[in-house]
Amino acid sequence: MIVSALFTSVGINLGLCFLFFTLYSILRKQPKNVPVYAPRLFHERQSQQRDDFSLERLLPSPGWLKRAWQPSEDELLSDSGFDAVVFMRIFIFSLRVFTFAGIIGILVLLPINYLGNQLTADYDISHLPYKTLDSFSISNVNNGSNWLWVHFCAAYIFTGFVCYLLYYEYNHISLKRISYFYSSKPQPHQFTILVRGIPAPPGSSFSETVGNFFTEYHPSTYLSHSMVHRTSKLRSLIDDGEKLCKRLTHLKSTSSQRRYRRDGFLGLFGRKVDIVDHYEKKLEELEDKVRLKQSQSALPVEEAPAAFVSFKSRFGAAIAVHIQQGINPTQWVTERAPEPKDVYWPFFSASFIKRWILKLVVVVAYIAVTILFLIPVVFVQGLANLDQLETWFPFLKGILSVAFISQVITGYLPSLILHLFLSVVPPIMILFSSMQGYISISQIEKSACTKMLWFTVWNIFFANVLSGSALYMVNVFLEPKKIPSVLAEAVPAQASFFISYVVTSGWTSLSSELFRLIPLVCSFIKGLFGRKDMDDFEVPSVPYHSEIPRILFFGLLGVTYFFLAPLILPFILVYFCMGYIIYRNQLLNVYAPKFETGGKFWPIAHNSTIFSLVLMHVIAIGIFGLKKLPLASSLIIPLPVLTLLFNEYCRKRFLPIFKAYPTECLIKKDREDLNDPSMPQFLENLDAAYHDPALMPIQYSSSTDGHNSPLLRAAEV
Repeated sequence: MIVSALFTSVGINLGLCFLFFTLYSILRKQPKNVPVYAPRLFHERQSQQRDDFSLERLLPSPGWLKRAWQPSEDELLSDSGFDAVVFMRIFIFSLRVFTFAGIIGILVLLPINYLGNQLTADYDISHLPYKTLDSFSISNVNNGSNWLWVHFCAAYIFTGFVCYLLYYEYNHISLKRISYFYSSKPQPHQFTILVRGIPAPPGSSFSETVGNFFTEYHPSTYLSHSMVHRTSKLRSLIDDGEKLCKRLTHLKSTSSQRRYRRDGFLGLFGRKVDIVDHYEKKLEELEDKVRLKQSQSALPVEEAPAAFVSFKSRFGAAIAVHIQQGINPTQWVTERAPEPKDVYWPFFSASFIKRWILKLVVVVAYIAVTILFLIPVVFVQGLANLDQLETWFPFLKGILSVAFISQVITGYLPSLILHLFLSVVPPIMILFSSMQGYISISQIEKSACTKMLWFTVWNIFFANVLSGSALYMVNVFLEPKKIPSVLAEAVPAQASFFISYVVTSGWTSLSSELFRLIPLVCSFIKGLFGRKDMDDFEVPSVPYHSEIPRILFFGLLGVTYFFLAPLILPFILVYFCMGYIIYRNQLLNVYAPKFETGGKFWPIAHNSTIFSLVLMHVIAIGIFGLKKLPLASSLIIPLPVLTLLFNEYCRKRFLPIFKAYPTECLIKKDREDLNDPSMPQFLENLDAAYHDPALMPIQYSSSTDGHNSPLLRAAEV
C-alpha cells in the first residue's frame, strides 16, 4: 500500500467519524431519542428533556465530552460497578503504554527506518504520497546496520516499561477489588455455594439429603438451602406467554380494523373474529398450563441433583467451597454461587451426559468456524493486492487503473469487509459458551471473551500475516525453529493492512458505537408502526465479550509493530483516546451493569499483553537474524524468558486475589456484620434469593379482572 492509499482510508474514516459525532451531538438532544442515547438515565427517570423547541437543539455541541470526562473513578465505581472501572483501566493502561511507545517510535525509530536505503533511497519529500509504507518500517534499514541496535535497545526499554505498568495495574486493581469488597453490603452470593452431584439414597429426596448432610458436617455454619428444579418445559411455556402478551399489547394499540381477521386457513377464509379476544382466551389456557406445570415442577420428583446452600458467614461458605465434601470426588461437588440475577438457569435443565456432549460439539464447531473464516481473509488479501485482484478478475483492469478507485480498494475496502465479517462472530461465541454448561451469565461472557480474543488473534493477525494456504500455516507452527524467521519476514509486510484495519475497524466502529445506528433505526420504526411499550423497555449492558477482545487486539498490534512499523502507533493512540472518552459516556448514559465479577476481566487483559510482548520478542529474534545481526538476535533471547518469569510472579502474587477473597478479608467482613442490625433479616431471606424465576407466581395486570386478565409478566418483571 502506498502512502496516498493510506491517506484515502484515513480521510474516509475521519469523515465518517466527524459525521457520526456531529449527528450524535444533535440527535441526542431530541426528546424522542432519549431512550436511544440515554436508555439508562431514561429507565431511571433521571433524564429531564423538555419538548419546547429551541435552535440550540439543532446545533452540534461538545458538551457531552465534558460531562463524560468529569466523573472520577470512585464515582464511576458507584454508578457502574467494578467491572466498568476495570474496563476503563484497560484503556488507561493502553494510553500510557502507547504514549510512551509513540514517543520512542515516532521520534527515534521512524526516522531511522525512513533514512535507510534497503528498499529505497529516495528521500524527496515531494514523492512521499507515492512511497510504500514499507519505507517507514524496519525492512528499509540496511542489513547489518548499527542503527538496528537502536531497535534492540528500544525492545528492552519498551518491555521493561510495559511490565512495570502491568505490575502497577495488577496491584492497583487488586487493592481496589479488596476495597470494593470491604465497602459492599452483604450479598447473597457471598454466603452461598452451589453443590452438584448430590447422591440421593432410596426413599429420600435430594432436599432431605442436602439438609441432613450439611446439618451433620457443617452444624455451626449451615443456614439453609434451595433446591434446583428441572424447569426447561415450564420456561418454554412462560416464554410463549410473554410473546403472546407483547402481541396483545401491540394489537390493543392498533386500530380496530386490524383487530379482526378470518379464523380459517392463513386468515383468508372463514368468519371474522376479534383476535384480541381470541388471544386472551388462548392466554388464559396458557396461564392454567403454567400454573399446573409450576406445581408439578416444584415436586421432589422434579428436583435436580443440585442445590444452592447458604451459610451464616462468608468464612463458612469459603470453607465449604475449598474442602472436598465427600469421599467420592464426583459427589458433593462445590463451587461459588453467582449473584442471583447472574444465574443461568437453563444450564440446570441439561443432564451431565448432554453437557459433556455439548462441550465436544462446541470444540468442533469452534474449529469449524475458525477454518471457515479463512475464506473472507483470503478474499481480503486479494483486495489488498492489486496484481492478485487483476489476476482473479481481468475485466477490472480498466477500473483499477483509476488512482482513487485503486486507493479505496487497497486502503479502505479490505479492512471494512473483514470488520463486517468479524461483527457476526461475537453472538456465535456467546452461543458456544452458553452450551458449555456455565452456571452464570458472567462466566458465559468471560468464556466468550476469551474465545473471541484468540479467534481474532488467529484469524485477523496470523491468518493475514501468513496469508498462504491453511496447510502452510499449520506446517509453520509444526516446525518451531522456523517460526521467528517466518514471522520476521511476514509480519512487517502486513503493516500497511493493519494500519488501515485500525483506522476502519477502530476509529469508525467507535464513532458508530456512539451514534448507535441500529437502536436509532429500531426506535424510529417502532415510532412509525407501533406504540412504544415503556414496561417492555430494557437497558443494554456492556458487551464485554466483543469489546474487550477488540481493545486487546489493537494492543497486540501496537506492541507487535512497535519497532517493526512505528507508523501504526499514532493511529492506535488515537483509537484509545477516542475509546476512553466514548465508553465513559456510554457507561454513564447507555449501559447498565448486568452482573458483577469483581474485576475478573483484568487477568485476561494481563495475559493478552504478556502474549503480545512474547510475540514481539519472537519476531525480534527473527528480524535481527534476517538483518544479518546475529549478536542482537542472540541477546534478545533472554527477554521473553524474563517476561514469562515476570508473568509467573504476577500469577502467584495477584491472581489468587481474583479467584477468592482471603481469610483475612472474610473474617474481618463477618465481624463487621455482627454489629449490623439488618443481618438477621438478611439471613432470614437468604433461602429465597436463589428460587428459580420460572417457579415464581405469575403477575397479573391490576387493571383487569383476575380471571380474564392477560399475562403481563413480561412487561412487569
